[in-house]
Amino acid sequence: MTNTENSSPSFHVYEVAKELARAVRILIERIARFDRSLADQMRRAMSSVILNVREGNRRAGRDRLHLFRIAAGSADEIVGALDVAEVMGYLAARDLADRVLAMLYRLVHPRR
Repeated sequence: MTNTENSSPSFHVYEVAKELARAVRILIERIARFDRSLADQMRRAMSSVILNVREGNRRAGRDRLHLFRIAAGSADEIVGALDVAEVMGYLAARDLADRVLAMLYRLVHPRR
């Protein structure tokens, strides 16, 4: 891995997305006891965030933005699932999900 990759904003969001995955993993395990469907949906959404950020980091132009948009949509899906989890009393990962969303927004809508 080069220094350029380590310092790129998309690589940073990749690291934060992995941090989010670690945080929601425990939630997913708890939720699976009560709602396997929600837990599976959260797993798939989390995988989508990480995989699309990573793939987008290697793409250029519209491909790159498209993959970051997909990652943002999946991150927002996790926020929705966390809202359901909040009703169940679990709050741990919401701030990280919001952080990933904010970072992806900046990647899709760069300052000029």
